[in-house]
Amino acid sequence: MIPAATRTTAAAKAALPRLLTTLAPYQAAVLRIGVAGTWGAFLLREWPDRRVLYGDRSPWSAELNARLLADTHAFTALSWSDGRWWFEAVYLLALLSAGALALGWRTRASAVLFALTVLSLQNRNVFLGDGGDNLVHLMAIYLVFTRCGTVWSLDARRRARRPGKDPAEWGEPRALADALAAMLHNCAMLVVAAQVVLVYATAGWYKVQGARWQDGTAVFYPLKLGYFTPWPELSGLLGGSLLVTFALTYGTVVMQVGFPFSLAARRLKNVLLAVMVCEHLAIALLLGLPFFSLAMVAADAVFLPTAFLLAVQARLTGLRRRAAPPVGPEPAAPVATADPADPVAAADPAVDEPPVVAEPVGEQRD
Repeated sequence: MIPAATRTTAAAKAALPRLLTTLAPYQAAVLRIGVAGTWGAFLLREWPDRRVLYGDRSPWSAELNARLLADTHAFTALSWSDGRWWFEAVYLLALLSAGALALGWRTRASAVLFALTVLSLQNRNVFLGDGGDNLVHLMAIYLVFTRCGTVWSLDARRRARRPGKDPAEWGEPRALADALAAMLHNCAMLVVAAQVVLVYATAGWYKVQGARWQDGTAVFYPLKLGYFTPWPELSGLLGGSLLVTFALTYGTVVMQVGFPFSLAARRLKNVLLAVMVCEHLAIALLLGLPFFSLAMVAADAVFLPTAFLLAVQARLTGLRRRAAPPVGPEPAAPVATADPADPVAAADPAVDEPPVVAEPVGEQRD
């Protein structure tokens, strides 16, 4: 019988090569695009009121914020100067860094700038944030440590057009740095996954303790608040049905409490994930909270199956090719020189085999 210590050592040696490769690149790309796009869209929407929210016209003055920062020691570049033009420069830099990160342009540098500007604006007036802002705050920090520009980015497109050295030709220092960067990326993605699980677990268990959630009426009240009813007729229709209110209230609690446990069952996790994405989209529509919902959907992307993301990529690529006009004359069909019955020789040369990609954190390939 093999000793337990020997089995553990063998398993660790077998897992080490996988830990030193970049896992979940597609999930990291969706997280990058979602978080940066959400924050950039929020800044654009608030452009007319930016000075009132975070700048020199804010009721929460720079002096009051300085007192708070003395206790919290939070970072914000806006504490360096309370002038208007310094604020305008930081706000514009926040917009540019969000756009650059969403597009995947110079991802490492833009991720750092994005995190610094998110912290600078949010810590200038902490009383404006909601759950979505808190999530963007955390994800902006985590993205700094990920390789979120490996795919679906301008950086990836540039690398494909101008490939560098073969990794086999790298020297030992660069190979070691690459392995450490891959491990750091994997750890960051694991932290992102743990953060999402923590968000749902705490939200679900706090709801369980609430009297309105226990009697099945909690969803009714926000549907009757004017601030959360951009579509009063639709909100009234849903809130007027006791059965719908009851189902939405209990369904929300069951999904949030059960999601952490569903990670042990891949198919159940995928079903709950799809339902929760639909729930967030419904919150964006019914309660008028689009940025909160988009931030949650972007964070949920860390659990999306790689096969699903590849299927979406293939579908979008096919649509783009059909929509793009043909350039130049059609190439002549190749002359078959091998036996037509040979399936290898008869295969379409324009169809590539799907790439082998890493699986998302904590699950096997779907």
